[in-house]
Amino acid sequence: MRYRKALLLGASALASLSIANTAAAQDGQEDATAVGEVIVTARKREERLFDVPVAVTAVTSETLEDRQFQTIREIAQVTPGLNINSDAAGRGFISIRGVGITLLDNVQPGVGIFVDGVYQANTSYLNSPTLAVEQVEVLRGPQGTLFGQNTLGGAINITTRQPSDVVEGRISAAYAGPDNFYTVGGTIAGPIVEGAIQGRLSIGTQNRDGFVENSLLGYDDANRLHQDTIRGALRFVLPANAELTVNAYYDNVEGTLPLYAVTTGPTDYRDDSQYNVRSESDYDYSGLNGRLIVPFGNTDMTVIVAHDRRDFEGAGDSDFQPIPLATGTGFGELRTTTGEARFDTRWSDTLSTLVGVFASTQDSFSSSTTTITPLGISSTATADTDINLWAGFGTVFWNFAPEWELSVGLRFDHQTVDSVAGTGFSSSYEADEWQPRVALRRSFGESMVYASIARGFRGGGANGPGAPNPLWDGDSVWTYELGGRTRMAGGDVLLSGAVFYNDYSDVIGQNSLAPSTTGVGIVGINLNSGDARAIGIEGEFTAFVTDAWTVRGGFVFQNARFTDTARYTATTGRTLPSDRFPFEPDWTVSLQTNYVVPFQGGELDFSAGVFGKGDRQGASLSNTFSPQLEEYFLANATIAWRRDNLELAVFANNLFDTEYYESYIDSSVLTVAGLPALGSLGLIGDGRRVGVRLGYDF
Repeated sequence: MRYRKALLLGASALASLSIANTAAAQDGQEDATAVGEVIVTARKREERLFDVPVAVTAVTSETLEDRQFQTIREIAQVTPGLNINSDAAGRGFISIRGVGITLLDNVQPGVGIFVDGVYQANTSYLNSPTLAVEQVEVLRGPQGTLFGQNTLGGAINITTRQPSDVVEGRISAAYAGPDNFYTVGGTIAGPIVEGAIQGRLSIGTQNRDGFVENSLLGYDDANRLHQDTIRGALRFVLPANAELTVNAYYDNVEGTLPLYAVTTGPTDYRDDSQYNVRSESDYDYSGLNGRLIVPFGNTDMTVIVAHDRRDFEGAGDSDFQPIPLATGTGFGELRTTTGEARFDTRWSDTLSTLVGVFASTQDSFSSSTTTITPLGISSTATADTDINLWAGFGTVFWNFAPEWELSVGLRFDHQTVDSVAGTGFSSSYEADEWQPRVALRRSFGESMVYASIARGFRGGGANGPGAPNPLWDGDSVWTYELGGRTRMAGGDVLLSGAVFYNDYSDVIGQNSLAPSTTGVGIVGINLNSGDARAIGIEGEFTAFVTDAWTVRGGFVFQNARFTDTARYTATTGRTLPSDRFPFEPDWTVSLQTNYVVPFQGGELDFSAGVFGKGDRQGASLSNTFSPQLEEYFLANATIAWRRDNLELAVFANNLFDTEYYESYIDSSVLTVAGLPALGSLGLIGDGRRVGVRLGYDF
């Protein structure tokens, strides 16, 4: 009942703030740059953020630097409804408004990730450094009509800095303790042939020892990470205002597999992961893509072609405990090729369309070997999976009156999944899905409200070697949303918010464990858990209190619950112990303040922020018990001195050294798998990190 009341109050507030401030917006809002003209591509075309009838958070490069964000995944601290977990190098689990997170990384993500318009087939990019990132847009709610399948929760749209004829560059470095954290990076851009060819090159490295030790083997850097990155871009200026941009990248990531410590409960915080063997993982990521933009007449044509690859190998303790029971090794390959062509046409001042086609192929191979140490028995399982997709899509944008816009879109996706296990057993999955979206926008001077209905779809897939259910189906959602934005106080305050209701079918939301069909060891499996719904309210604000003082904040309150878990029971023979989604909080809040004062010919920027996350349910295979992870708040602070092109800063992350578990596995998971359990398993979050940062722009 309290969520229903909150939604009603939120809807009333959104409507009232949009209408009540119309007069103020018309009286003093001619200079919209008071809060900055943020440009986004949330609808595959450049538009003012203020005008887009989508729940969007735009995180600029300045915010990334001010908050000392080193990776893309950290933007969850300033984005309502975005929840990102990572329990190892190369692994990221993401959800928006309740759906997306599991503990296995072979699920197609419920939130799509796009870099310069190129779809990323896995979530590993979330752990990449923020070199040359211009802006990150987080789109909440289904975005399938324009962005495609696997965006039923939303999309993360990342834009990198594109080269031009202006020579520019940046050098930055940071060091922090106590875990020997450092990052060094540089980027330079400018003309190669002035007026015809421009380029950008970015190189960086980062390192950390982490906050987890292994006292059994004597390592104090058990949760270490080292990453080297190189990225390049060439932009060709072609005749008739056409342009071609070619991007290439290579990342090497050396770290660990998931590194859990044995704990007695979700409030017993342990940082000692006593594995019998040193955990190792190594990832190589590389890719090449091109984007051609050709304007002709009243139409802009965009063609994108990309090829990405990932290679992985790793080894570690398979029972996650000091018991010398099982070890494992593995390697895998992923190859993804995508292509898209779209046509943005303006038929008149009031009518435009965006239509296109999309196709992709995704080929993966994985192999894992499990050794039962006491018996000296080993078993190897392999799987080879091919995913093929093609789609057609289109949206009509109609401004049928000066203050009104109606947009109607539809996308059709056809997907096939074919999997062959090492035993020769093969399985196939096929799906045809429609993804519509209808949105109505009404402007009131410098206020805007919108209502939308959309459907999103995520593709199914194949489990890894030895899984008893080789395939699982896709899941889908219908979302109903009311939102708005407004400016107040002469343009010094920007408010935005939305209320939403999500109706999910066949949710891929609770993974499980099962004995391997090879007869040795256990395997993680994905499956369809059943149906669910989520209801919530979210909001953001930016306030320029004075010329020197800025305050920003955001929140989401939601109730995401399973309503029917019959499919989970049919697959596993067990019942879920809770109707809550694993690792999904009912609320998150964030608040940041910046105060700038003149100092020594430059300026001092005092920045502080706090991010809070509500209690969550950990992973469990019990029929009756589900562990509850405590709510927590993390505080960050930075003091930066800037003069001309130079920046010097001191910073502290997790200022009060708060202890929390981001990932947690109840002991029932081990016992159901037939393993002895010394306790439950928890992966502690990063502790306090204090350091210095240097940056120079030229």
